[in-house]
Amino acid sequence: MKYDAVIIGGGIVGLSTGMAIYERYPDAKIAVIEKEKDVALHQTGNNSGVIHSGIYYTPGSFKARFAKQGSKDMQKFCKKHHINYDMCGKVIVATTEEELPLLDNLYQRGLENNLTIEKIDATRLKEIEPHVRGLAAIHVPQAGIVDYREVSRKFAEIITNKGGDLFLNTEFISMHEAREQVTVKTNKGSLKAKLVINCAGLHSDRVAEAAGYLTDMKIVPFRGEYFSLKPEKQDLVKTLIYPVPNPKFPFLGVHFTKMIDGTVEAGPNAVLGFKREAYKKTDISLKDTVESLKFPGLWKLGSKFLKEGIAEYTRSLSKTQFTKSLQALVPEIEKDDLISAPAGVRAQALTRDGVMVDDFQIIDGKRSIHVCNAPSPAATASIGIGKEVARRVELYFNIKNIDNEEKRIGVL
Repeated sequence: MKYDAVIIGGGIVGLSTGMAIYERYPDAKIAVIEKEKDVALHQTGNNSGVIHSGIYYTPGSFKARFAKQGSKDMQKFCKKHHINYDMCGKVIVATTEEELPLLDNLYQRGLENNLTIEKIDATRLKEIEPHVRGLAAIHVPQAGIVDYREVSRKFAEIITNKGGDLFLNTEFISMHEAREQVTVKTNKGSLKAKLVINCAGLHSDRVAEAAGYLTDMKIVPFRGEYFSLKPEKQDLVKTLIYPVPNPKFPFLGVHFTKMIDGTVEAGPNAVLGFKREAYKKTDISLKDTVESLKFPGLWKLGSKFLKEGIAEYTRSLSKTQFTKSLQALVPEIEKDDLISAPAGVRAQALTRDGVMVDDFQIIDGKRSIHVCNAPSPAATASIGIGKEVARRVELYFNIKNIDNEEKRIGVL
């Protein structure tokens, strides 16, 4: 069978894209291929389930716009399909005098992003989070929590109900773009389509390269390690509790996340993964490790953030140090209150110059679209990303408009 579109990757972005294409083109025929036995088993199913507000992101960027709209879209979708979610809100807490100017800057950024946020003092903070110690904070009501695996399964159900095919245990091997169609080779045979959409997450750069699209980026996996609070200490956290982020460092720092099932997670730190899917410290791939270490951008990033990187690894190796980071926010937390929890992996695109690609990025091919940088807040923004990709699909469905053989590179 020849498809209108084959989507590589059954994570939340790939599935939202398939759903959005059917909304725009009800008669289309779509296939989603996923190498695992179920959807959403990688980045989507191994994150903290936060519905982000967009406060951290550069005003006008796609992350800022899509996160803000994505929060509304996700709530609307969950209401429609009876998926449990909780807009519990977030506090971003300054614990030292040095952090107060940074908190002010972040507050101004939130206002520039047109968010309804509140700068609060220590007294008001105690009313929201009685066990948090801080000098001041930003209260962000638009933040919440949801189970993104459940959302993804609903996306997949919508696709199959509209006539789409979902091929599990089906791994991408290669693809070939011809003038009027593209052929995707998998471990279970080949599929032909007018268009291929690469939403392969941790492997998106490899899929793009397999199609012949060379970029200045490489996906470098960063493992985020978590603990959960033991049940009798879960009442120490009522909402989402975040530190003031270091504006020069690309990660947010360890924080507390109330989960949709009532548990509380603490973390993550951020350390290099020695495998693209390094969910355990013992997960090691020689190929993936060598590929990361040979990439000059990783060394340049490491030299730029040497002090911060050492701190991240210290927390990874020492539960005591991890606990101390958490105690800056909630002093009552003790080492024995923390139970090891599953880790996540962030598929972060990094340039050869050692710069983390800050915004969502897409490469437009001859008969392919490659979503090559979609880390957090991609789950929150997934419905918007899917709609943006679906908007671009018209160009490829109309053959006469894509006869140009030149391979185009663009940013979402």
